[in-house]
Amino acid sequence: MTRHTAAPRPQGGRQPAAPASKSAATSASTSAAASAATPAKRGITAIDLRIYRAVVSAVMSHRLPPGTRLGEADFCELYQVSRTTVRKALQRLAHDHIIELRPNRGAVVASPSPREARDVFAARRALEREIVPLVVSNATPASLRAIRAALEAEEQARHSGDRAGWIRLGGEFHLLLAELSGNAVLQRFMGELVSRCSLIIALYETPGAPMCGNDEHGDLLALIEQGKAEQAVALIEHHLLEIEARLQLAAPERKVNLAEALAGC
Repeated sequence: MTRHTAAPRPQGGRQPAAPASKSAATSASTSAAASAATPAKRGITAIDLRIYRAVVSAVMSHRLPPGTRLGEADFCELYQVSRTTVRKALQRLAHDHIIELRPNRGAVVASPSPREARDVFAARRALEREIVPLVVSNATPASLRAIRAALEAEEQARHSGDRAGWIRLGGEFHLLLAELSGNAVLQRFMGELVSRCSLIIALYETPGAPMCGNDEHGDLLALIEQGKAEQAVALIEHHLLEIEARLQLAAPERKVNLAEALAGC
């Protein structure tokens, strides 16, 4: 069975690695297991981060569906902070495509259209078709260890029932491959596409769907180890097509209580 591929996180701060370098691959392994809420910009505060993480977690857990309005006053009351602080957190969430800031309506959970979702996945497939052969040709013992460590982190999250963490680590796996490709431009584009795919998956996959094992990620590692670039490309395309096919892009809207959705975050 296939599994999730992504998890939204503040973009930026990730530098391209030279795959042939042992230290670069070690760094890639560390970043692949890092928190999804690494600050996108300097000056982030603990409360900004808390609000960011709370919204991301609620979206990933289907507690905040597409189109949910996120009122500034509600955040101010929930977290006892100023509107300025709330707006900073909302700006970061908008930067990572988790929410949209709409004129005269304020912040709402992003609701990508079916056409947009298909376009994002098509772009993602095109990008990964270029990335995977580079990972194969640049593979070293150190980079393979980094990929294996990322797989182990995913499996641990799955066994613990941590869906949000599991989705995030799935995204980190693909970002690690982009880093190990050695192409900084592809890596930068992947940062945005993984974030957008993560949101689409979290919003439109069937709530309560079982967390399947990361079989295809493991199979991909085996093909990389064997130097089989053509087969690896075919597998990654199949992987992404199956994930897209599982999405319910016309899911009905439902109203939620923001305080209840963010409870405990």
